[in-house]
Amino acid sequence: MTAELPARTQAARPPRFQPANPARPTILVANDDGIFSPGIKALGLALAEVGNVFVVAPDVEQSAVGHGITIRRPLRFKHTAAAGFGDIPAYRVDGTPADCVVLGVHLLARPDLVVSGINIGPNLGDDLTHSGTVAAAIEGLALGIPSIAFSQQARPDGEYDFAAGAAYAARLAAEVAARGLPPRTLLNVNFPGTGPQGVQVTEVGMHRWEDRIDSRQDPEGREYHWVAGTSTAPEDEDERTDYGAVQRGFISVSPVRLDLTARDLMPQLSEYLPAL
Repeated sequence: MTAELPARTQAARPPRFQPANPARPTILVANDDGIFSPGIKALGLALAEVGNVFVVAPDVEQSAVGHGITIRRPLRFKHTAAAGFGDIPAYRVDGTPADCVVLGVHLLARPDLVVSGINIGPNLGDDLTHSGTVAAAIEGLALGIPSIAFSQQARPDGEYDFAAGAAYAARLAAEVAARGLPPRTLLNVNFPGTGPQGVQVTEVGMHRWEDRIDSRQDPEGREYHWVAGTSTAPEDEDERTDYGAVQRGFISVSPVRLDLTARDLMPQLSEYLPAL
């Protein structure tokens, strides 16, 4: 005798987000360090002073996952009062930072602004290509929503102080919510580890990670590999770049345009492109 399976039930959706003050901008906050990160808590609480905030973040750390979207398995979306956001609605997702933005927009509300961070560690130069923090902002941009990514350098002792960065993030978010951003453009912001000396609009520099593969054996003698690396920047990295500004103690604000076409190469490519 075969037992009958219970009928499939339609899960109740979370309640739509209702702004407490409709005159203020609605802000979706995400990150890649996870919902229990002190960086996102500092950011969310600071943004609540200037907008109607709701938080959607990964349930575990998702650093360096890039702009991945989960399509081969279901996603869990759970309210998480234990994250410590007080009256701010906070949800965790067992997926990527981009998943968090997609679910937040479609399940809770379409915000006026998507803000990601504050990341534990800077996102400079080539870091933008793999950063989950920046990927959340890119997903907001892809949905047509002005977006900002915030990251924080460590102090010399290796610890993090998010207070100054979170306060500045709230001020900048209010300006961007009021003024908007050009299409396909986001802001990538990095805070120095100690008290900032000022704010600088910067280029995205050439900072990158020099990959190193650490090969080992597990207890059964099978080989495995650990991808590691060292942070590097060209010797001529100057004060105009994000890396140069942060190294000098400045807040770096880089406008980043998601335009992948190398238009300057198109005429030359047309000249030698083989015909069918």
